[in-house]
Amino acid sequence: MITVTAAIVFDAAGRILVGLRPVGKRLGGLWEFPGGKLEAGETPEACLARELHEELGVDARVGAFIGESVHTYEFGTIRLVAYEAIVETGEPVPLDHERLDWVLPATLDAVNLTPADRPLLPAILAFAGART
Repeated sequence: MITVTAAIVFDAAGRILVGLRPVGKRLGGLWEFPGGKLEAGETPEACLARELHEELGVDARVGAFIGESVHTYEFGTIRLVAYEAIVETGEPVPLDHERLDWVLPATLDAVNLTPADRPLLPAILAFAGART
């Protein structure tokens, strides 16, 4: 099983950042929460900070654990762990995604998320509701 991190990044309006995976890559054309694979000896928090710098060009502080899901794809099983991430410097740019979008939590269900990301929605919605 591979552990993968997911960042739940809120903007000032309470919207959540999602990225569109490029066509031609695994799961291309689907949306995801930014993040990536945990490297050997790395904590999920350190992984997420590194991935946000690599994928979005931002420095971020990793906050509260939000939830996790386990999903088996044809290429293997992943454990996806989600944390709140707070951008401290920079503005997110799509360095690894086709494009980025900010989505209201209430409309996340309509986003064509990857199968591993979708089960995180109840925990994300509960977390978003507790923030307000």
